[in-house]
Amino acid sequence: MKPTTPGKRGTVAAALMLAMGLAALDSTIVSTAVPQIVGDLGGFSALSWLFSGYLLAVTVSLPVYGKLSDTFGRKPVLIVGAALFLLGSLLCAGAWNMAALIAFRVVQGLGGGALQGTVQTLAADLYPLAERPKIQARLSTVWAVSAIAGPALGGVLAAYADWRWIFLVNLPIGSVALWLIVRHLHESDRRSAARPSVDWAGALAVFACGGVLLTALVQGGVAWPWWSAPSLALFAAGLALAALVVVVERRAREPIMPGWVWRSRTIAAVNLALGALGLVTVAPSLVLPTYAQSVLGLGPVAAGFVLSVWTLSWPISSALSRHVYGRIGIRNTGMLGIGAATLILFAFPFLPYPGQVWQPVALMLLLGAALGLFSLPLMVGVQSTVGWSKRGTATASILFCRQTGQTVGASVFGAIVNGVLAARLGGASDLDSVTRAIDAGTSPEGVRRAVSEAVHAVYLGAGCAAALAFLVLLFLAPRRFPVLTE
Repeated sequence: MKPTTPGKRGTVAAALMLAMGLAALDSTIVSTAVPQIVGDLGGFSALSWLFSGYLLAVTVSLPVYGKLSDTFGRKPVLIVGAALFLLGSLLCAGAWNMAALIAFRVVQGLGGGALQGTVQTLAADLYPLAERPKIQARLSTVWAVSAIAGPALGGVLAAYADWRWIFLVNLPIGSVALWLIVRHLHESDRRSAARPSVDWAGALAVFACGGVLLTALVQGGVAWPWWSAPSLALFAAGLALAALVVVVERRAREPIMPGWVWRSRTIAAVNLALGALGLVTVAPSLVLPTYAQSVLGLGPVAAGFVLSVWTLSWPISSALSRHVYGRIGIRNTGMLGIGAATLILFAFPFLPYPGQVWQPVALMLLLGAALGLFSLPLMVGVQSTVGWSKRGTATASILFCRQTGQTVGASVFGAIVNGVLAARLGGASDLDSVTRAIDAGTSPEGVRRAVSEAVHAVYLGAGCAAALAFLVLLFLAPRRFPVLTE
């Protein structure tokens, strides 16, 4: 299996950033157009699936695309994924009711899984170890810009054009990215005497298992109570399907989720650590805007800024991380970053009430810098410990664990917030009802203090997740990553 050879590396890198921008922008641009979508299509009761369906499709497809890119090459997988994403965008723009829009969002998500995993893998293929932090930092910048620009762009399109344009805007951007990839990305000849074997049974089992378990996590406590019959039935079915995945994958000649991913001490440790990172990153996104509006008294735009500032320091820290791990090693750099993040998260509950705006802003800037120092060296480290023929699978396993961590974190921290609010304000109170009260301008002192306590509890939980990631690296990760000689 020969490595990818770029025709024009800078042009290909630009195409990768555009492709990643599609997936990143689509994660944020839809949220601000929700009122217009519901007003046009109805179906408010199924609204959560507009986001959950996309997330589920991205997450469960990541391992499949990772293996396919190792088998057939990155270029065909990326082309298929981009085409599928654009098809889903076009279908979403033409949706006639909420059920159709949700189904087409799933199509989009299946394409988005290919974009996320394959772009990250190609970034490692195109650049040697010393230069990988630069391209990864550029991709992090794409996510940062999307986090800030996405909601604003979605609101503008929904207010002055039509909500369907939030999907149509993907078409010209994606078409340019697709054309650049087709024209300028060149891979070595992939033909071999042996016919490639694709584990379609394993792919189906992974899809089914991931879909059922993630649905249980996403909808538990929202569509039905955690200990209700639907929730327990989904978890039981998910565990049964997980056992089926193990059986099928052990028998497959080229399994979608090969055992070597978890037998490798380095990859297993990084997967667990970045799974914990998923919990850490979802916590501020879940509660900080509400905190900024209720406790600090900010408007929606300013509250969004308080959250988004960490996306400014994250890519800068990522770009500079190579100077740190070049001196102290990849594991120690990751431990330094997540150790600092743990202290920052634990410091949040000590902020004065109600406090000043600059205080959470400063902590979020520091948190972004710490997490940039943690996440990128580990990703680059794993990609550098495997050859080309395993890099797609290894990268996909990291992204899959991180996405799964975010899903688990949203469920766990959502339950924590609702539990604290219910205890302070009464059994019927939850984050949604408090958010509606804030939007309506009715946020009495008792609600503000309850929100503050709930946010503090979430940050303590996120701090515990960060501490767990630190311990994983300390006791499971090798002191020196077994980087392959290039």
